[in-house]
Amino acid sequence: MALETDFIVIGSGVAGLRASIELATNGARVTVLTKDKASESNTEYAQGGVAVVLSEDDTADLHEGDTLVAGAGLCDEQAVETLVTEGTKYIKQLIDWGTEFDREGGELLMGQEAAHSRRRILHAHGDSTGAEFVRSLIARARIEKTINLTPFANTESLIVRDGRCVGVRFLDPVLRAPREIYAKAVIMCTGGAGQLYLHTTNPSVATGDGMAMAYFAGAEMADMEFVQFHPTALNLENAPRFLLTEAMRGEGGQLKNKYGERFMGRYDERLELAPRDIVSRSIVAEMRRTGTRSVYLDMTAHDEDFLKHRFPKIYEVCNSYGLNIAKDQLPVSPASHYCMGGIRTDLHGRSTLPGLYAAGEVTCTGVHGANRLASNSLLEGLVFGARAGAAAAEDGSKFQVPCSKAEAESPETWKMEPGTTLSTAVKKRVKRVMWERVGILRDKDGLVRALKEFDQIASGNLSTSSRNFVTLAKLVAAGALWREESRGGHYRTDFTQTEDAFKLHSVQRSGKEISSALKISG
Repeated sequence: MALETDFIVIGSGVAGLRASIELATNGARVTVLTKDKASESNTEYAQGGVAVVLSEDDTADLHEGDTLVAGAGLCDEQAVETLVTEGTKYIKQLIDWGTEFDREGGELLMGQEAAHSRRRILHAHGDSTGAEFVRSLIARARIEKTINLTPFANTESLIVRDGRCVGVRFLDPVLRAPREIYAKAVIMCTGGAGQLYLHTTNPSVATGDGMAMAYFAGAEMADMEFVQFHPTALNLENAPRFLLTEAMRGEGGQLKNKYGERFMGRYDERLELAPRDIVSRSIVAEMRRTGTRSVYLDMTAHDEDFLKHRFPKIYEVCNSYGLNIAKDQLPVSPASHYCMGGIRTDLHGRSTLPGLYAAGEVTCTGVHGANRLASNSLLEGLVFGARAGAAAAEDGSKFQVPCSKAEAESPETWKMEPGTTLSTAVKKRVKRVMWERVGILRDKDGLVRALKEFDQIASGNLSTSSRNFVTLAKLVAAGALWREESRGGHYRTDFTQTEDAFKLHSVQRSGKEISSALKISG
């Protein structure tokens, strides 16, 4: 028997929780499906903080300008303006809801990060900002009696009827069997796809299933070729690629090569505070120049008490691997971190598929352009999660929850081998190809070879999750092959210049060739 609710939210990060709260305050019944525990998301792992205009020497115009510069000419200015102006309101609301940001003498502490012209980064518990976001939003969501948080419910596909998204098919965590749930609309907040790469800072749940489900259901995807690689992930053998936050460089951390030389001056006058794409490529160039697999982050100019207080989680993790961040050089190298592309939406979270809304990293609103400005991601999830929830509530007043007995259209995923398990063999193969041929440095030959290998993988008898994974890899590689220039997070060694002809958003849709759009508008 199928279930019914007013709205379905897939994902329980900052965007999903904020959308759910917005829907519930409008009196709606909201079912939140998440494939792990409610707190497990990319939000949980966000260390650096949240960028917001709150200090007297800062303005929305300055924040907007910094975002546009980082976005390398591909930001939608209306989206950026929305982010920076509404962000202040929603952060103040979070504080009212009990979110505990770091303070000194009662005043909020504002940190500095790369490519920001002001100290505008709020942190919580030093380097656990994302975890504090999730804690406070879950606490706020639990106040709303109409929100039903359902963990360990793995969504398989979207249900489409008469060209409208009306529900989802998911694996019921109690029955351990596929089940359907119908609603007025679905809000996709499943985060990004960092797990596509061999080296990533993302948690294991970040496999991009939400993007793939939307794509198979007919929604347009935009800017999939733009992937941000974080410059400084801890690089130790037999250890996960633990993120060493941008804020460490914001506090004066220096990058050095194996000879102990500070090297960023050879690549960019902004040194360690250059945009992430530049720092990542600079590190790759320096590793190649010196024949090494790491460079080193040096924080030893600070005393141990300061670092232990400012970066408690990082201090603890490094210490568990025998590294003291106040005394030792920390081996680092880049790792995949954030997807600028995703489900194409307007500024209210509406996708090109009626009934499907989306917010957060799973989307492409145009707010990040070709390269996300550090610490704008939590703000994006908060602002556009609220906007998507409000739009879905308003639009939903025109619809009834559909009858679950009527026949629905079958997206392509329903014709596949059922199952939500991502094959280990498929995952390993795709991750290696993505890292080697669709990574920080790209060229035509590598991209063509990658697409051929993905086609070969896709020709097998795959589960839904495996098919989702390889499909997303193909979308990134196809976008990268189409974009014959270098811009932001996308760098082609055979097309090293930024070209005005490609000041366009790439748009991909199932069964269609890549097209382009001048602007993603609101």
